[in-house]
Amino acid sequence: MKRLRSTVPCLLAVAALSLIAAAPQARANEPSNWPDRLIKLVVPFPAGSVTDRIGRVLAQRLETNLKQPVVVENRPGAGATIGSDYVAKSRPDGYTVLLGANASHAVNVAFMKLPYDPVSSFEPISLVAAVPSVLMVNPGVAARNVNELLALAKASSGKLTYTSAGIGTTGHLGMEMLASMAGVQLLHVPAKGPAQALQDVMAGHVDMLIESIALSAPVVKDGRLRGLAITAQQRSPALPELPTLSEAGLPGYELLLWFALYAPAGTPQDIVAKLHAETARIFADPAVRDPLVRDGVTVVAGTPRELADFQRSEIDKFGTLIRKLNLDLKQ
Repeated sequence: MKRLRSTVPCLLAVAALSLIAAAPQARANEPSNWPDRLIKLVVPFPAGSVTDRIGRVLAQRLETNLKQPVVVENRPGAGATIGSDYVAKSRPDGYTVLLGANASHAVNVAFMKLPYDPVSSFEPISLVAAVPSVLMVNPGVAARNVNELLALAKASSGKLTYTSAGIGTTGHLGMEMLASMAGVQLLHVPAKGPAQALQDVMAGHVDMLIESIALSAPVVKDGRLRGLAITAQQRSPALPELPTLSEAGLPGYELLLWFALYAPAGTPQDIVAKLHAETARIFADPAVRDPLVRDGVTVVAGTPRELADFQRSEIDKFGTLIRKLNLDLKQ
């Protein structure tokens, strides 16, 4: 299979320097009167999700730095398109912004008719963070590592099952990419959200899943599920004992959840610049960055141009993957 990789590792090298450089400039070139009232940060996922957690950290610090209220407004549904469409159609004045993700700005475009254009309907502000996922199995599955799991899959002729948070989610695409790279067949049993997916594997109704490390780490650490590998190119401090899938026998495998800050298209560039500078300043603070890193989150806080380029590469990557695997995501 053609090697499909994101550009996050490249961005990290640039971001490490830009985080330091951006902080002293956070007050430079400020708009003369923005903000002078409440700002809404729309999260197109439910409260309690990884996106929601990062959004609330960002909102709290923006409120302190900008000296205006910043409230998180959860608008989940339809694969994150409801909240994203709301922001796309909002007034481009800097008072409504979006914390988007893979689903809303890269994956959905490959199989959905969206009510917005994920590129032209938004002003990119910053790629905020990326989060790896974990390949996990029920403890009753006779596989203690990736090689044993793949051998079991090859011997079972498509009888091994996996679940995901739903059709077209990162967990679904990640398992299909794994199956394609390994040359095995797996049966997809989609769940209604990540909580049900985890519960179905813990209960033994389904054999395995790939889910974000933020949700996976607690159930791996307490033994309810067996972690086999993570989906990033580097090991995670949240589960340092787990190898990457590349180390475990699938070279080049990488799957990351990512979160990015957007404003409606037409938002003045001085406001975009200030929001980016404040975002970089916030995530350069060890008090913000270090707890996220311990939980497996890779902080990026890249520039608007880096986000625009990265998003286009992700649209191409997921589009190619879906076409190559001939996935039917309209179920």
